[in-house]
Amino acid sequence: MPEINFKIQWPDGTEQNCYSPSLVVKQYFNPGETYELQEFVNKSRTALNIASDRVKKAYGFPCSRALGQLKQIESKAIEYQQLPLPKVKLIDFIE
Repeated sequence: MPEINFKIQWPDGTEQNCYSPSLVVKQYFNPGETYELQEFVNKSRTALNIASDRVKKAYGFPCSRALGQLKQIESKAIEYQQLPLPKVKLIDFIE
């Protein structure tokens, strides 16, 4: 199963490398595009759950690393919810 990393920029300018065990994230994000915070979290949730389900189908168990990445994104996003119009930029995919 091809895995991929993707680099994002949070609303405060900090950058983070994220992980997906599947290329499905490419169907939800575009390099250089900026997303409203909640939209980014929702798309991440959908894509990473699909990726984890693909691992489960192939190997019989969900991908703990993908689910952990999702939890990290959800937790970090809480820090920015109070900002007016917080946005997250998908810098690029790292293959």
